[in-house]
Amino acid sequence: MDWRLIPSLHALRAFEATSRLRSFSKAASELNVTHAAISQHVRALEAEFGESLVFRQGRGLALTDQGAQFAQSLRSGFWEIETAVKELRNNGDVRSLNISATPAFAGQWLMPRIGDFWQKHPDIILNINPSVHLVDLARDGYDMAIRYGAGNWKGLESKRLLHGDFCVVARADLLAGRRVDCLDDVLDIPWLLEGSMMERAALLESAGVDFDSADVKIFNTNEMVLSAVHAGLGMSLQTGALVRSQIADGSLINICDLAQDGLSYFVVIPKDRRHKDLPVFTKWLFEMAR
Repeated sequence: MDWRLIPSLHALRAFEATSRLRSFSKAASELNVTHAAISQHVRALEAEFGESLVFRQGRGLALTDQGAQFAQSLRSGFWEIETAVKELRNNGDVRSLNISATPAFAGQWLMPRIGDFWQKHPDIILNINPSVHLVDLARDGYDMAIRYGAGNWKGLESKRLLHGDFCVVARADLLAGRRVDCLDDVLDIPWLLEGSMMERAALLESAGVDFDSADVKIFNTNEMVLSAVHAGLGMSLQTGALVRSQIADGSLINICDLAQDGLSYFVVIPKDRRHKDLPVFTKWLFEMAR
C-alpha cells in the first residue's frame, strides 16, 4: 500500500461524518472538533481530488454523485476497521494474563501459593514466565512483572509487594551441634551464590566476609542456589521473603539478618497496558503478602 496516495485520516473521518449527518455542525459535535475544522477538512479533500463532494441544500448539505460514492466506500472501509478492532479486543478479553518474574521468586514464593488463586479464580488463565533477564514489558507483551530493586523503573508503575531484607540461611542439619551468633562462626561452610547477582557478594563483604579465603560456589540461577542450600551443600544470602516459610517450618536456619535499605520486591505494570484480569491478580498478590 502506498500511504502517500491516501489523504489525512482526520479529513476522511470528517467527510464520513459529514456525509452521514449532512451537517458540518453535527459532524463537528460527533468528532469533538470545531465546525471550521470539519469544513476545512472537507474542502481540502475536494481540492485534492479536484471534485465537489458536498453542496448546500436548504439549511443542510447534500452529496454530489462523486461524494455519495466516496462516502459509501469510506463507510465500508471504516466498518471493516471497526470489525477488526472489535474482534481483536474480544480476543484480548480471553487471552492469558502474562506475568514476568525471576525464577527464584516464581519457584520459592509464587508457586507454593498459586493453588489458592487457581481455586478462587478458575476462569483466569495465567502465563508465568520465570526469567533472569529484565524484559521490556510493553514490547514483549507482558501485563505485569514482579521485580526486585528500588522501584524506580522508568515508564512503569510500581508498588512495593514485599520488603527486601536479606538473611543468611543454611539447612538445619548443616549447623547441628554448633552455636552460631555471627558469620565468624560459620567460616568453614561454603558460600553458594548466583553468578549474575554478585551485588549480594558485595553486601556480604561489607558485613566482613573475606571471599579471598572463603569457599565459594557459583551457580547460574538463584533457583539452583536454593536447591543446593536445601541439599546441604552450603549457605547462601537470600531475600527474607523467599525463605520465610522454610525458616518457619525448620527446614532452613536463619544464621543472621543483613538489611539493605530501599530494595524490595515490586509489582510493576506498564502504564499503557491493562488486562481486564490484572486487578484481580494484583489484589490476590497483596493479600498473600500480608
